Amino acid sequence: MSLRRIRRAVALVFELFLCMIRFWLLRLGGPITFERRARWGQQTARRLLAGLNIKCQVEGDPPSRGLVVSNHLSYLDVPILAAAMPCNFVAKIEIGGWPFFGRAARACGTIFVDRSSRASAKSVAEQMTERLQLPTPIPVLLFPEGTSTDGTEVIRFHSRLIDPATSLGVPITTACVRYVIGDGTEERELCWYGDETFVNHLWKALGVGGFSAVLRFGEPRLYRDRRKAADETHAEIAAMREESALVLQ
Repeated sequence: MSLRRIRRAVALVFELFLCMIRFWLLRLGGPITFERRARWGQQTARRLLAGLNIKCQVEGDPPSRGLVVSNHLSYLDVPILAAAMPCNFVAKIEIGGWPFFGRAARACGTIFVDRSSRASAKSVAEQMTERLQLPTPIPVLLFPEGTSTDGTEVIRFHSRLIDPATSLGVPITTACVRYVIGDGTEERELCWYGDETFVNHLWKALGVGGFSAVLRFGEPRLYRDRRKAADETHAEIAAMREESALVLQ
């Protein structure tokens, strides 16, 4: 167990170091558009998952535009989703201050939100509106629960940051993440919730063997009302979670 943790920790640090070198080289190739940032993020996520030996099964078609809403289990969701499609994330502002990970998040075009500030939410909505209208569309990915959970339920979706998509009339696609651990360990052991620190959880996660993820995408849909969009996408993702649980039993 300790050997596995150490091996994966070394691989993680090595890949993070290489990803910043690749971003520096990216800057030499001309203007760094949000599309180029997102594609750099996808390549980086795929390398990170490979280095950590995390396999991912994708069901459905990843969207190429619009808003994507997903349940949220852990920071591990980010490379899993990013590996499936180039996208720009909306994330809590604290992540921007994390060593290495915060810099990588900024490099791939993440929009940071202070969920305790109305002014921040307004600014983030404006940035999302701009991204959703780019000439070369890139999906914007949002975790509407507002926090990661232990996976026992999909908690209520906040609708405020869904508003840019409904106001513009761009498609909204659901995404459902589930962790599968080969040794019979419960999924919640990989979920990051409660008061556990990031460092402690990461060290624990690095020691979990046989970890894979199932990522399922729904069909893109158009909504005109943000609250209806929040309620219906929440119900769809909750149903996806229940279906995948039955399949795995």
